[in-house]
Amino acid sequence: MHDLAHSIEFQMSLLLFVALAGYLLSSRIGQPAVVGQILVGLAIGPSVLGWVTYTEFVSSIAHLGAVILLFVVGLEFKLKDIASLKYLVIGLLGVIVPWIGGYFLALAYDFEHHRAVIIGVALTATSIAITADTLREMGKLSSPVAKAIIGAAVIDDVLALAALSIANEMATGTVSVLSSGLILLKAILFLGIGALLGKYLLSRLVTRIDESAMAIKYPDMVFIFAMMVAFFYGMSAEIIGLSAIVGAFVAGVSLEGVGLKNSKSFKEGAEYLRIIFASVFFVSLGVLADVRAMTWELMGFVLVITLVAIVTKLVGCGLPAKALGMNWRDSTVLGFGMVPRGEVAMIVALIALNQGVIDQPAYVALVLMALLTTIITPLVLRNLLLK
Repeated sequence: MHDLAHSIEFQMSLLLFVALAGYLLSSRIGQPAVVGQILVGLAIGPSVLGWVTYTEFVSSIAHLGAVILLFVVGLEFKLKDIASLKYLVIGLLGVIVPWIGGYFLALAYDFEHHRAVIIGVALTATSIAITADTLREMGKLSSPVAKAIIGAAVIDDVLALAALSIANEMATGTVSVLSSGLILLKAILFLGIGALLGKYLLSRLVTRIDESAMAIKYPDMVFIFAMMVAFFYGMSAEIIGLSAIVGAFVAGVSLEGVGLKNSKSFKEGAEYLRIIFASVFFVSLGVLADVRAMTWELMGFVLVITLVAIVTKLVGCGLPAKALGMNWRDSTVLGFGMVPRGEVAMIVALIALNQGVIDQPAYVALVLMALLTTIITPLVLRNLLLK
């Protein structure tokens, strides 16, 4: 039985079962699906039952879910909806303010300089997947504030990756303005060229495939090609040092608005994949956190760093949004929409732990901070948006 419980087939079946059960349970009690799925992950993970651990296999399935989720979200957006100087300003300040806040908080808790820099970086990047799924679930993805959140969050993630690169170089004593600038340049070129290439080449190719005799005979051809585009963009983003989820989002934006005559809807097909694999992604966030490592001292640090994580995004994103013309309600929604750190902060923490930049207690604190901001955000957004 022990061998069975640790087989890949059993782990995969268990993950999918509890992920979908969490989805149904959350829907039944009227809560955002992401909350129920993360709590289910906590229950089956090391924190409670210990049925599943965050293995490389679990990580791979979870990241697949994040890629599919961001592709589906991208299908709801036009390029002009996210290409805005206003979002650039919000995204930039949404990285700078949390980085400074996390850095000085870590120094106050007697962390060394290079460790404080990494802790600051863990507070920078917004998890697009968390907020986007909550907005999608509430039918608010087409609202102006949702477009502002997604647009700023994409920029936020790109800048956070550059911040991580800078922090790693600072830790090794090889910091270079040139290398950091190169990361930003590659990101900008990828976002611009990738979206335009998709919009004016790949989307037209999808239309031609749909109008071909092959599409009439095989109506799922367009769906297969669309998913190939999503994964191709994901691979391309990884190759140049960005996240695959950013690439998948750009792929979705590229194929937005494509009309079909003969083929099955690739949007509908991608949505079914999202329900399955994005559910695993959210469950994995709960699995990753092991609350058994908590001590009273660590709990205090977790609560303080979570508070700083929330306040710095509200200040760094919400106040600039207000200054740029949004009303107070939408500015608050945008600020809270940028709060969840989710898998992004967890990945930063894991990289720092593996490189020996931080130790296990700091790692646990960052993971729990990411988990708390991930759970809090959907609940707050639901209350703010339903008023």
